[in-house]
Amino acid sequence: MGVETPGSQSSLHRANLERVVRAVRMAGSLTQAEIARTTGLSAATVSNIVRELKDGGTVEVTPTSAGGRRARSVALSGDAGIVVGVDFGHAHLRVAVGNLAHHVLAEETEPLDVDASAAQGMDRAEHLVERLIAATNIDPGKVVGVGLGVPGPIDVASGTLGSTAILPGWAGTNPRDDLAARLGVPVYVDNDANLGALGELVWGSGRGVADLAYIKVASGVGAGLVISGQIYRGPGGTAGEIGHITLDESGPVCRCGNRGCLETFTAARYVLPLLHSSHGPDLTVERMVALAREGDPGCRRVVGDVGRHIGSGVAHLCNLLNPSRVVLGGDLADAGDLVLDPIRDSVARYAIPSAARQLSVMPGALGSRAEVLGALALVLSEMGDSTLLDGSFAAGTPALT
Repeated sequence: MGVETPGSQSSLHRANLERVVRAVRMAGSLTQAEIARTTGLSAATVSNIVRELKDGGTVEVTPTSAGGRRARSVALSGDAGIVVGVDFGHAHLRVAVGNLAHHVLAEETEPLDVDASAAQGMDRAEHLVERLIAATNIDPGKVVGVGLGVPGPIDVASGTLGSTAILPGWAGTNPRDDLAARLGVPVYVDNDANLGALGELVWGSGRGVADLAYIKVASGVGAGLVISGQIYRGPGGTAGEIGHITLDESGPVCRCGNRGCLETFTAARYVLPLLHSSHGPDLTVERMVALAREGDPGCRRVVGDVGRHIGSGVAHLCNLLNPSRVVLGGDLADAGDLVLDPIRDSVARYAIPSAARQLSVMPGALGSRAEVLGALALVLSEMGDSTLLDGSFAAGTPALT
């Protein structure tokens, strides 16, 4: 057999196959016309490749309509492989199992003791993943990868969690390698804000947008940044740490050691005590938002103030990166315009007018699921196409139900 050269017909054909599979893998499903636009390939080439992939069991083609015309929707085969998302939060563990056609097959959340050690957290994650896979009657050998979300800066290259992680006792650990060793499959890791951005980009309020920022306000404040359709992490994985923009040099001391960071005016542990005297010490962000929606004046004031402070941070992002959309995630997003309007007001006041005019600010569409769905999307974006094209998941296996 001759040696394949980079310019040969076979290598070009292989590259085109991978290009089509990658486009479908990231979008979930596309019409053949959309595949042609996304890949730059001709309609005839796309038609031939889709036929070849369908015959090989890699994709499924179903009739649909686009613009009032009949079309064919192309998605990866339901039995081509399985992806798993694992999201560690400040007080929860959420796991989702999905297929490569972007269908979520099972999902479950359980409380997680924030003081639990990394080993205890990994034990819980391992058991929950195995239980969900068993409950869906999936062959564990079908799992092509696991996406893992953690609430803190992560070195994506090494998989090591940074020292400023909110989960105590986890700093310096390597949850990626630990979970990979336990499950025996590749694990891809990122912080929760980046995964929230990826989840909203693929499934939610960021669909069709190439440049966006996902803002998550919870125990800390972070932004997941999407630039030209790609998550931007920075060389150390700390891009998007807008919680540590200084708003007041004489303000409260932040956990990072500086004073008056955005986080000290917006994160739950700084904001909720403002309402303890009037609403009791057990108030949660979720309850504060619900009361604000019902008209409670104190809660409305605090929610509005938080929005204005977040807007200052968003204005900085506008001036530096000029995103076209900002998506607000976490419990605060449920406040709707009570928090979004103050964000918009601050952006209008502090951002460059041209950048502010181009920006839309909206709530996330996925709620608390954004990060775990982003973990699924992380696997879909990072996994290679070779396993799909080389028959590692052979056609003819029973379809998932």
